[in-house]
Amino acid sequence: MGSHRRLAPSGFDRGAGAALCVMSAAAAALGVLPATSAVAAPHDDTRAEVDRLYEEAEQATEAYNKADERADDLREEVGLAQDGIARQQERINRMREALGALAGAQYRSGGLDPSLALLFSDDPDDYLAKAAVLDRITTHQAGELKDLQDAMRVLAQERSEASGKLGELERSRKAVASHKRTVERKLAKARALLNALPSDERDAYDRASRSGRSGVPDLGSSVPPSARAAAAIAAARSALGKPYVWGANGPSGFDCSGLMQWSYAQAGVSLPRTSQGQRFAGRQVPLSQAQPGDLVTYRSDASHVAMYMGNGQVIHAPYPGAPVRYDPVGMIPGATVTRV
Repeated sequence: MGSHRRLAPSGFDRGAGAALCVMSAAAAALGVLPATSAVAAPHDDTRAEVDRLYEEAEQATEAYNKADERADDLREEVGLAQDGIARQQERINRMREALGALAGAQYRSGGLDPSLALLFSDDPDDYLAKAAVLDRITTHQAGELKDLQDAMRVLAQERSEASGKLGELERSRKAVASHKRTVERKLAKARALLNALPSDERDAYDRASRSGRSGVPDLGSSVPPSARAAAAIAAARSALGKPYVWGANGPSGFDCSGLMQWSYAQAGVSLPRTSQGQRFAGRQVPLSQAQPGDLVTYRSDASHVAMYMGNGQVIHAPYPGAPVRYDPVGMIPGATVTRV
């Protein structure tokens, strides 16, 4: 979702600028102030504000992706913990049944041993804490009771850990919802600003975000450094023209990191969900040594990511309203290159 305003002006922009200069010069010669001069600055400010909102929305999108990824991990961890708790409870139940059978046998043979009676009291944990009574039953019985005590201690610990994970999961869910609201609010504001522009200004903005990028640029003769990079490139090319959908990782729509994750998944490589994670998913190389298939992250917070395609071009999902496309690698300052 990088700001297209940092790109070199397109042919349309240059042509429009030249026409405006001619019109301004003619108006000056006639002593007339061009009507566009009174509104140019406000509209420029509006476009700059739209670009800023898109950038901030992208940062919030990556935060959303990170929180959502953590929530998925926590759901899996909670599921495993609950399975472990169930198995441990079954083990404890079997131990209790075995000790119950022993107590019944002792009762039928002449009465219930007082120590076993304690076990089946309303508070067996109190009994288990009184290790001194274990010497009143056989060594075998003492071992079984000790095993039960250990199992109950493990169960209590597992329940405590599962409770902590459930709490963290709930916090992560709230973070996901908060980041989602932030993204939607900023995108709604950007759309409102664009809709408030005169139709010709809005059309010019749309053309500027797409002009000269619909075709395949000259990618030079560089070759990918590996077969998996070549497969990822092929996948990314197949996504050209697909819409930007924030929080999406394909196959019908993508955000910036979602496109990278999906493309490399087609090559059998698992990448982190966020652009920040993808920045460290491989070996860092200088931009001057970038090869096709390398990941290019932008800004100090690595909030945008693209794939290097060769000859100074990348492919990426820019921002809402602009589909997956090629752009110059220098579209945003502060590029960092990662070879997967």
